Amino acid sequence: MLDWDRIRVFHAVAEAGSFTRAAERLNLSQSAISRQMGALEEDLGTALFHRHARGLVLTEQGEILQEAARAVAARMRDAEAHLSESKDRPAGHLRINTTIGFGAGWLTPHLDEFCARYPDINLTLLVQDSEVDLAMREADVAIRMQPPTQGDLVRRKLMVGHTHLYAAESYIARHGEPAGLADLDGHALIVYGHENAPPAPSLNWLVHVGQDEQAPLRQAKLTVNNVIAMLRAAESGLGIATLPDYLARDRQLVRILPQIEGPSFTAYFVYPEELRNSKRVAVFRDFLLEKVGGEDSW
Repeated sequence: MLDWDRIRVFHAVAEAGSFTRAAERLNLSQSAISRQMGALEEDLGTALFHRHARGLVLTEQGEILQEAARAVAARMRDAEAHLSESKDRPAGHLRINTTIGFGAGWLTPHLDEFCARYPDINLTLLVQDSEVDLAMREADVAIRMQPPTQGDLVRRKLMVGHTHLYAAESYIARHGEPAGLADLDGHALIVYGHENAPPAPSLNWLVHVGQDEQAPLRQAKLTVNNVIAMLRAAESGLGIATLPDYLARDRQLVRILPQIEGPSFTAYFVYPEELRNSKRVAVFRDFLLEKVGGEDSW
């Protein structure tokens, strides 16, 4: 009998096209994934991937297994949804995926109220800036800071977020405040960087805003692929960062060049089609809309 955990890992590798991207998605090491795939191929007695320098391509046998994995996953999702929603009250386990900034900086403080309202729902919160595969039920729902890339997902717009430039008073006292965008060339900048895709493109806006298209990008003082770390670095006085307003408000930060509006981003609540009638998904969606709508600004 095939090991479903290995099939799940296989599906993630097949979708990602490489062990590296699958490892990021599953929070496993590349070596662990490689061992799992080697064991699965040994169990089946056939190769599932053609291995190339540029990535992995499914063999004919791999394509057959991938199609079967999708079908099994869909049936398991349907069974789980029906079992969880068999009670009159919303109940069951709800797995939520969102970005590190939104999850740690805004959502987590609201979860106590949600759990008090719906004591029969247990939560798992997965915070990471890379997308999880909702089709394979790595999470039930997700809150994304840009339109989802996966197809066949129900989406609901939550809000439009705004970004501005922020720095600590201690930084301004030492280095002064830029009078215009051109002055940013001489300041210490904090950015998310391009090696890992940021959850919202605005987080790297600082390196090119106000520059000619042919000009080289500004050199950052700190590049860190975590928006909470960007926030903490700015609060410590290290430099100037582009931050979402919802994360920077009520902090010991000064808005730099307040007349300059940074890029906006749209947040979406998304979930698979088969959970459209899920009570626990519906009450969590409505709770989010209530809390988002209660904020003065984003």
